[in-house]
Amino acid sequence: MKPKKLLIVEDDENIAELLQLHLREEGYEIVHAADGSQGLELLKQGGWDALILDLMLPGVDGLEICRYARTMTRYTPIVMISARSSETHRVLGLELGADDYLAKPFSMLELVARVKALFRRQEAMSQNLMQDAGTLTFERLTIDPLARDVRLRNQPVELTPREFDLLWFFAKHPGKVFSRLNLLNQVWGYQHEGYEHTVNTHINRLRIKIEDNPAEPEFILTVWGKGYKFIAPRHE
Repeated sequence: MKPKKLLIVEDDENIAELLQLHLREEGYEIVHAADGSQGLELLKQGGWDALILDLMLPGVDGLEICRYARTMTRYTPIVMISARSSETHRVLGLELGADDYLAKPFSMLELVARVKALFRRQEAMSQNLMQDAGTLTFERLTIDPLARDVRLRNQPVELTPREFDLLWFFAKHPGKVFSRLNLLNQVWGYQHEGYEHTVNTHINRLRIKIEDNPAEPEFILTVWGKGYKFIAPRHE
């Protein structure tokens, strides 16, 4: 089987060497960029299975690279690493689309374990989509999981990969109430406990894109004190 290809964007030579050493030992193919500008150019070439990204970089910073990665068609799992350990930076990284965040100094073994967990989760979600391949239609909203296509009144809706995953999860469980922590565990992964408010940001963005009036949503409803639920009748 072809080895997974990882891009590391890290300006600290010592950390970069250790990352390459440990990840190559796991059989991954590694390419290293020592600054943000080079990292962004390599990212644009595509074909990456994961991105390990420092937050503070010369040239283009890690947040800008993360933001660009989430505009790309192919979803690339991102582990963001940084000496900035404040909750604000963690939440910002997650809201921009990072899948995980580790504060320096961190254990190399833990980082390798996080990368493996991201790949396992990605494979599981792909298998679930294949098993639940049928298109779901709710009134004016249609969701095709294989094409990852969403249409509102037959017009395409541009969603980020995370927004699509969140909407698909809701649509598969109509009427069921999920807390923010439930949604983090199911859609983001267990490692994000403590950052439940990033769910609010994604739900607000979804509402802007699929609701006629985001202030009075018809699809994704808030259940006060409990969480959120998806409501929409299917076409008969």
